[in-house]
Amino acid sequence: MEHHQIGNKRLVVGAHYGLRDWMAQRVTAAVIAVFAVVMLVYFLSPGPLDYARWHALFAQEWMKLLTFVTVLALIYHVWVGMRDIWMDYVKPVSVRLLLQIGTILWLLACAGWALQVLWRA
Repeated sequence: MEHHQIGNKRLVVGAHYGLRDWMAQRVTAAVIAVFAVVMLVYFLSPGPLDYARWHALFAQEWMKLLTFVTVLALIYHVWVGMRDIWMDYVKPVSVRLLLQIGTILWLLACAGWALQVLWRA
């Protein structure tokens, strides 16, 4: 019998976020990379980099949507990373819970702020 088995059952420990979070981090990183490529193409394309051109780019709905999806991907990416840091390095449960709640509130505020910036009149 191996050490990580109890009887005929496998001993499972931990938060069980492994594969799901690994996959989420890759998908969110791909979304962020797509946004970075779009911005790089925009910056390298001919024409002046002035406010009028920048405003025209972000006036288009597809760019607002791409930007907001990227912000959501970034927020989820940050959440997975910060949650893992809190779980790995903060041992008192009450402090860890406070840090996780603070992180969630901060990330929600960032999402709300991004929404307001992208779609305000």
